[in-house]
Amino acid sequence: MELPATRLRKGLVIFPLILLTIAPILYLLFGYPLYYSSTSIYKHLTNSSSDHHNTSSELHDNDYDDTYHPKPSSSDDNHSISSYKETPKKENGRQKRKRECDIFSGEWIPNPEAPYYTNTTCRAIHEHQNCIKYGRPDLGFMKWRWKPKECDLPLFDPSEFLEMVRGKSMAFVGDSVSRNHVQSLICLLSQVEDPEDDSRQQDFNFQRWIYKTYNFTIATFWTTHLVRSEETETGPAGPNSFYNLYLDEPAPSWASQIVEFDYVIISSGQWFFRPLFLFDKQKRIGCLYCYIPGVRNVGAHFAYRRALRTTFKTILGLENFKGEVFLRTFAPSHFEDGEWDKGGNCLKTRPYRSNETELEGMNLETHNIQLDEFRIAKRDENKNDGLNLRLLDVTRVMLLRPDGHPSRFGHKPEDKVVLYNDCVHWCLPGPIDSWNDFLLEMLKNRDLTRLP
Repeated sequence: MELPATRLRKGLVIFPLILLTIAPILYLLFGYPLYYSSTSIYKHLTNSSSDHHNTSSELHDNDYDDTYHPKPSSSDDNHSISSYKETPKKENGRQKRKRECDIFSGEWIPNPEAPYYTNTTCRAIHEHQNCIKYGRPDLGFMKWRWKPKECDLPLFDPSEFLEMVRGKSMAFVGDSVSRNHVQSLICLLSQVEDPEDDSRQQDFNFQRWIYKTYNFTIATFWTTHLVRSEETETGPAGPNSFYNLYLDEPAPSWASQIVEFDYVIISSGQWFFRPLFLFDKQKRIGCLYCYIPGVRNVGAHFAYRRALRTTFKTILGLENFKGEVFLRTFAPSHFEDGEWDKGGNCLKTRPYRSNETELEGMNLETHNIQLDEFRIAKRDENKNDGLNLRLLDVTRVMLLRPDGHPSRFGHKPEDKVVLYNDCVHWCLPGPIDSWNDFLLEMLKNRDLTRLP
C-alpha cells in the first residue's frame, strides 16, 4: 500500500512532465505564449474565426492587442492612418507589433506621370511662381512625389477632394507662402472645375472663390505675423522696414472671420526675421534688430512663440466654432552662398535624400516652437467642444526640396524686384503640390493627429 507522501512525490514529478508536454502543443495551436491573458487568446480565436467568415468585418485596436489586423484593401480608403497598421511580419513564430505610419517621414521618389497641370491649363499661378513661363531650363523638379517610409500616400484626387468638401468652406490664414499653397490647390482642382471669384473686397490679399457645382468656398486671409502688426516709418523703407507687433492681439483680418469656416489652415514664419518692435498690453517690451539704447533686443523666436500662443488662444476662445484647424508648419528656404539680399541663390536640380541634410539652426528652433505651441493648444482643445486641431507637418518634407524654388525664374531678367533670387516660394507645378496630398489624406482620416 502506497503511503500518501509517496503519491504526492510522484504527482509532483508527473504533473510538470505533463505540463511540459502540452505547452508546445497549445503554443502551436494558438500562436500565443502562455503568459498572455485568456482575454487575448479569446480575441485571437474570435478574430481568426471572423476573418474566415467575414473578411470585411471591422477590427478594433486597444492598448494591448497583438491580434492580426489585415492590411486594408483598396476599397477601405476611409480607414484612419492612426489606426492603420502595416501587415505584421512573423518573427520566430510570433507576430511583430504593428507600427503606425507617420506620413510626414519618408523620401521623395520619382513620379514620371507628373505634373497634373501646367501654366497653360491653370490660370491661378502667380507670376513669381510661374517658373515654366520664365524659362527655367530643368523641369525634373516637377517629377517627384512623397513616399512615407511605412505606407503609401495617395496622390491628390481632385474629384474625391471636392466631394469631401461639398457644401463646406476652407480658409487659408498666412502670408505669401500660404497664398502659394492656395494657388497649388486651385490648380490641382482645375482638372475638375475652375472656381468663380466670390471676393467681398477688391484686395488681392483677401480673396474668395466658389466652386458652384460643389458649393465649396476657398478664402485667403493675408497676415504677416498672425498677430496685429503695422509697418512703421522707423528705419529704412522697403524689406528692412520696421513693424510694430502687438503680441497679445490677433490680427483682426482673420480673427473676426474664421468662425464661419469649416476648415482653417494657419501658417507663418518668414516675417519674424526682419526688424520688429514688440508690444504687450500696448506697452513696448523689446525689439528685434533695432539697437536703440534702453530698448531690450530680443530674438525672433521670442516674438514667434508669443504670436503662435495668441493665435491658438484666440481660436480656442471662439464661441460656436466647431471647425478643423490645421497648423501648417514652417517651410524652410534654401539660400546658398549668401543671404536673400546678398546674392544668395538656390540652384540645385534634385531633392536631397533624408540622410543628406538635417534640420538645424533657426529652422530647427522655429519648427520646435511650432510643435511646442501646438502641443499646448492640443492639451487645451477640450475647452472648445467640437474643435479639432491638426498638424500639417511639412517642415522636414520641404527641407529636402532645394530644387523646388523659382530662383531667378519668376520674372524677366531685367525686372527690378525685391527678391531677385526667390528661394522662399515654390514653383507651380512643383513640390508644394504635395501639401494637398497630405491635406486630402488628413481630411479622409480624421483620427490622424500627429502629436509631436
